Amino acid sequence: MDYHSEFRRSIDKPEAFWREQAGKIDWIQQPETIWQATDNGHGHWFPDGTLNTSDIALDANVRAGLGDQKALIYDSPVTGAKRSYTYSELTDEVARFAGALKAQGINKGDRVIIYMPMIPEAVIAMLGCARIGAVHSVVFGGFAAHELAVRIEDAQPKAVITASCGIEVTKVIEYKPLVDKAIEQASHKPDFCVVYQRPQARAQMHDGRDHDWSDLMASAEPADPVPVKSTDPLYILYTSGTTGKPKGVVRDNGGHAVALKYSMKLVYDANPGDIFWAASDVGWVVGHSYIVYAPLFAGCTTVLYEGKPVRTPDAGAFWRVVQDHGVNLLFTAPTAFRAVRKEDPEADQLARYDISSLRRIFLAGERLDPPTYEWLREHTQLPVLDHWWQTETGWAICCNPVGIETMVTKPGSATVPSPGYNVQVVSPGGSQMPAGEQGQIAVKLPLPPGCLMTVWGDDQRFQDSYLKPIPGFYSSGDGGFIDEDGYVFVMGRTDDVINVAGHRLSTGEMEEVVASHPAVAECCVVGAHDEMKGQIPLGLVLIKNGATIDHDELEEELVEMVRDRIGAIACFRRALVVDRLPKTRSGKILRRVIRQIADGEEYAVPSTIDDPSILEEISEQFGRPLSKKH
Repeated sequence: MDYHSEFRRSIDKPEAFWREQAGKIDWIQQPETIWQATDNGHGHWFPDGTLNTSDIALDANVRAGLGDQKALIYDSPVTGAKRSYTYSELTDEVARFAGALKAQGINKGDRVIIYMPMIPEAVIAMLGCARIGAVHSVVFGGFAAHELAVRIEDAQPKAVITASCGIEVTKVIEYKPLVDKAIEQASHKPDFCVVYQRPQARAQMHDGRDHDWSDLMASAEPADPVPVKSTDPLYILYTSGTTGKPKGVVRDNGGHAVALKYSMKLVYDANPGDIFWAASDVGWVVGHSYIVYAPLFAGCTTVLYEGKPVRTPDAGAFWRVVQDHGVNLLFTAPTAFRAVRKEDPEADQLARYDISSLRRIFLAGERLDPPTYEWLREHTQLPVLDHWWQTETGWAICCNPVGIETMVTKPGSATVPSPGYNVQVVSPGGSQMPAGEQGQIAVKLPLPPGCLMTVWGDDQRFQDSYLKPIPGFYSSGDGGFIDEDGYVFVMGRTDDVINVAGHRLSTGEMEEVVASHPAVAECCVVGAHDEMKGQIPLGLVLIKNGATIDHDELEEELVEMVRDRIGAIACFRRALVVDRLPKTRSGKILRRVIRQIADGEEYAVPSTIDDPSILEEISEQFGRPLSKKH
């Protein structure tokens, strides 16, 4: 079947289409009802089915005769460690850890926060929670204590699972003090913590609350998979919200398993036995979907990499991993290859390694810029495929559907909508835009399986954020256009969430931090274009009358505050002191215009602006030539 036939079938006969895909996973109780609509156009997939996600990822492959095949390869250039687990071995480890959690009182529906580096124990913890029906929430190990505390407060976990440390390129970061500080800050207190001790830094344990991972595992009885409803939550994953309070995206068990199994063939053309490497982190949605769950659903071998694209030890790191483990399919963010290209523009490192096992390179997480695309194509001579998706969707909204039909690539486009996603570009009122004209990218409801069910503990926020802006549609928050061939071009966010090296961060949250400085009267933070990271935050600050502080000193203090409250991942390094901020007469700060000036783009002077001369002052502050149009 060609792509267009499959796509039309998914839109015109969605229940028949997804019933067929549901038949490809091992259910405990096969669903009879495929789709159950709710009043808002959203709804539930496979509501009367029961299954266990850990069983589908692990036990099902053992039953299928893949027990001796490698399931997980761990490669850590920062420690020099390498090890692998067969499907049988990983199943045993997960069953024992699930048993350890059960013995400590964790049951179906309980929440567990996982705050760990890229080590096998992080994967085992996720799958162990899934095995007993507990809801995991992985928090990226680079986040500051405050950010962890916010998530503890929201998810109200019964347990926190962590490691004694994470390892960056040049330093060891102790995790346990951050966890202790977060628990101290949060009013909700977990019952206990599990700590995996690493030799690079030993954690200090609290009597009565903290348990050593190895001790629990030594006495644990293996746990069998617990049946859960298709609609029961599998995990909560927090994504930046425009209000500064993160949104807990809730993923179900059944729709998630069906969609991700389908996506492995559709998007990546992956088959059982393929070596699949998503060079991401389990703290992000890419790590959830394509390091942990989808490759195991598909019977692949997944690679877990504790390192960077460069400096661990050099710009040949990715090519070395491909060679050493025979990687067939590589998926990462454009930022990673921008860093590699900067360090090794002529791809001299690539020539040192045999990457003949590699069939395709996939990129997502931010817009794939044409220069990076062309550099990869030229030097690897491999297909380089862009695809677009979000934390909320869990898998690709748009892709080049190579598992069905390989389509012509257009640099700058994520190609075409994945089957199940009725993607349209609409005006603010919801009317469809003509081909080639920009508007808001939206998905006509219902969303396919695998997408978010709601926002944890706040269904009204789910409605307000995603369903109400454009009635009858899921609002992606991205703008762009669809060309005459049906190719989708995603041009950027339409709200104040910026994309820093593939990580979605809220400028509103950064503004809250900057505004809390005693010398700051008012501020705004915008995302400015950056060659390496896609976007970086740029702060504009007004100093309070009478405050006497050196501008460089203030900038240093603000950078440190953002680093402490949000983390180094925010890459907040510039805070310019200005006399005034450009605003509308109603007092709204013109963030889009500020961003356009920072990027040196042509911009329109809004008719609602209070004082147009402010834009000239801002332009001079940035050291940019004024490029305006009236």
